[in-house]
Amino acid sequence: MTERRLGSAPDTDDPFFGAPSEGAPGALLVVVSGPSGVGKDTIIDALRARPRDRDYHYVVTCTTRAPRPGEVDGRSYHFMSGERFRALRDAGAFLEWAQVHGNLYATPRAEVRRALAAGHDVILKIDVQGAAAVKACVPDALLVFVVPPSLEALFRRLRSRATESAGELEIRQRNAAIELARQGDYDEVVLNEDGQVERTAEQIDAIIRAERTKHADRRVVV
Repeated sequence: MTERRLGSAPDTDDPFFGAPSEGAPGALLVVVSGPSGVGKDTIIDALRARPRDRDYHYVVTCTTRAPRPGEVDGRSYHFMSGERFRALRDAGAFLEWAQVHGNLYATPRAEVRRALAAGHDVILKIDVQGAAAVKACVPDALLVFVVPPSLEALFRRLRSRATESAGELEIRQRNAAIELARQGDYDEVVLNEDGQVERTAEQIDAIIRAERTKHADRRVVV
């Protein structure tokens, strides 16, 4: 994955662009990652429901994939065409971007900057490739990897959600085993047991609070 900073000057009214800024003291950039099917969306929903939600900003990822049933544009993802995605990418609007399972995904840089400058802890839900790219350009980012109880449990979760074709499911299962081998690249690893999503969210919340206390004066630059 390669970050691109190409193209002409962007339209200043476009929400996907913004001037460079330094984060407020102590504000964290947190990456929540893990293999497909491990429960990242459910964990994020549980974090949103916790009392500290007012301190967190959940970045909405851009993607070229089609919405799944129940997903809302602007909340679940920023759904966009390939042409729009590539124009934003080439103009430097993304903190990181990647092609995953045949679709394009990216983190909007301006949204991250605005939230950090306002003093919020920023949470990104991205894949293993994206997490590595974020850490490369933002060394102070906190990377949290979510793991399933077992590969068998993960595959069962993937099959039960019934959102992929047989071919897509096979690709996700194969990639999951590769991604799980990358957990050593992360700062923290959290186990998401079946039926224990609230406990998983609580653990991640505690990790973020401890990191912020430890580095209360640090300013994250994006």
